[in-house]
Amino acid sequence: MQCSWKAVLLLALASIAIQYTAIRTFTAKSFHSCPIPNPVNCGLSQDTDAADRLCDESPTFAYNLSRKTHVLILATTRSGSSFVGQLFNQHFDVFYLFEPLYHVQYTLIPKLTQSKSTTDRRVMLGASRDLLRSLYDCDLYFLENYIKPQPVNHTTDRLFRRGASKALCSPPVCESLGAVDLHLEEGDCVKKCGTLNLTLATESCREHGHVAIKTVRVPEVSDLRALVEDPRLNLKVIQLVRDPRGILASRSETFRDTYRLWRIWDGTGRKPYNLDVTQLTTVCEDFWNSVSTGLNRPPWLKGKYMLVRYEDLARNPMKKTEEIYDFLGIPMDSNVERWIQNNTRGDRSSSKHKYGTVRNSAATAEKWRFRLSYEIVAFTQHACQQVLAQLGYKTASSEEELKNLSISLVEERDFLPFS
Repeated sequence: MQCSWKAVLLLALASIAIQYTAIRTFTAKSFHSCPIPNPVNCGLSQDTDAADRLCDESPTFAYNLSRKTHVLILATTRSGSSFVGQLFNQHFDVFYLFEPLYHVQYTLIPKLTQSKSTTDRRVMLGASRDLLRSLYDCDLYFLENYIKPQPVNHTTDRLFRRGASKALCSPPVCESLGAVDLHLEEGDCVKKCGTLNLTLATESCREHGHVAIKTVRVPEVSDLRALVEDPRLNLKVIQLVRDPRGILASRSETFRDTYRLWRIWDGTGRKPYNLDVTQLTTVCEDFWNSVSTGLNRPPWLKGKYMLVRYEDLARNPMKKTEEIYDFLGIPMDSNVERWIQNNTRGDRSSSKHKYGTVRNSAATAEKWRFRLSYEIVAFTQHACQQVLAQLGYKTASSEEELKNLSISLVEERDFLPFS
């Protein structure tokens, strides 16, 4: 009897291993490529037809090396990432996706924001990397594994923030739009375009010269190393950071229930005993770890990493955007310039909802100084002192200094791209 139980156990373990291998093989199927470009296989000096014949199992490899730039905007919530995303969304030759990793999080780990499990983090990051690799390869069908309910005939009305992607709200993905619909609001796009056909979206992705994705669900740039080093991708990371005091102020106003205790402290002057300080310290720890990696300039990030402070972009959006596009090696589009001119000089009434991007960008960057009490600012400065110094954010030593806008709390820093 003992031997039979061992046999059953061994068979079960073998079965699990076989299933896991099959799943990994299936999910990686579209990424096979010629391992070494040379005159025998995938030589870049060959003509296109010859390369295609030699690399029938891996057309994407030759295609990516010759044409596409893949961009990842690495950010955290309420750091200005939607604004930065629009700098790519408006470009005529960039296929932009807004937070596709949302679907990974809410399918695999619905309560991830409350979970601090190392296992949960590994599961999330592993699935996220697989999905990102697929999306950069213009395989949007891979998303169907995470969209609930699962799309029928590759069509769905459940893609998160579909209307935030210009490419998904214009022909050929949306054939119902006319010339008057070129500048649709996000909600209007969804109403006019109806369900999303992922086959048409995949075709649109392939027709664009570059792919850009924004995410606030990857904590650190080191989590992306496997993708950065993947020779089938030409991945460049734009890490967006913001003064943690500004992030806290924005989150407290936007996510009022989640940050209720911070708001009680701000309103009463009394710090709640059960305040979840990890809502702040996690941001600072992730910034510190990620930026430290980037500024240490490891060889695997050479030519692949650029650090951008939201405050610098807000003060001089055109100049900073030109620097970003120069780093990426993509010609800047007149549509991007026009969008910047129209969307950085607005007032609060110009932004219709909490994720809007029409605003006076320079004023928005400083607004936190009037939203937070000095007690909370002082607490934040102490909890995040390392990362504040690292990123060139000055501390305020008094209430008067905090509210005095003639005193800049942002040092002049030139974070040059690692080239």
